[in-house]
Amino acid sequence: MKITVNARKVFVNQKLTEHIEKKLAKFDKFFPGEAEASVKLSRVRDVERVEVTIQSGTTLFRSEDESSTFMNALDCCLYAIERQIRKNKTRLAKKLRDNIKIPDYDPADGAAPDEVEEGAFTIRTKTFDIKPMIPEEAILQMNLLEHQFFVFNDIDNGATCVVYKRKDGGYGMIVPN
Repeated sequence: MKITVNARKVFVNQKLTEHIEKKLAKFDKFFPGEAEASVKLSRVRDVERVEVTIQSGTTLFRSEDESSTFMNALDCCLYAIERQIRKNKTRLAKKLRDNIKIPDYDPADGAAPDEVEEGAFTIRTKTFDIKPMIPEEAILQMNLLEHQFFVFNDIDNGATCVVYKRKDGGYGMIVPN
């Protein structure tokens, strides 16, 4: 697994980097191919925050946590990601078809979002690649990322679509004409 450690307003020593690599090594058993992990560390006042994103093919697993130490926050994040992987293991196997050729996904996690002041609103812009997938896979990705919506290209018709969570607990899909 390729591991990238990014720190924001904090110094990362060799001991912490080795600890992160050791902890993430246990996820190699879940990903048969080459997976990438991104770990972001930041400190605000006395709270240390860790955000972990693991990407394998088009599948993303993400967790973030805050604690008094980076090691405690990292342990909580990795526990949450392991739960996500185990919970969705059979669902992933059913939904992802081996015969579909999907290009490798390069998450925009490393790209810094732009913020633009426009009148009374602050607009935060984030760029990312839109990948072809089926709606069920997009819903699965949305749930794994714990987002309210997910933008994707429908593999059947090539249209850019959006799946979203409805207030009644169901899902909706927006398809352009």
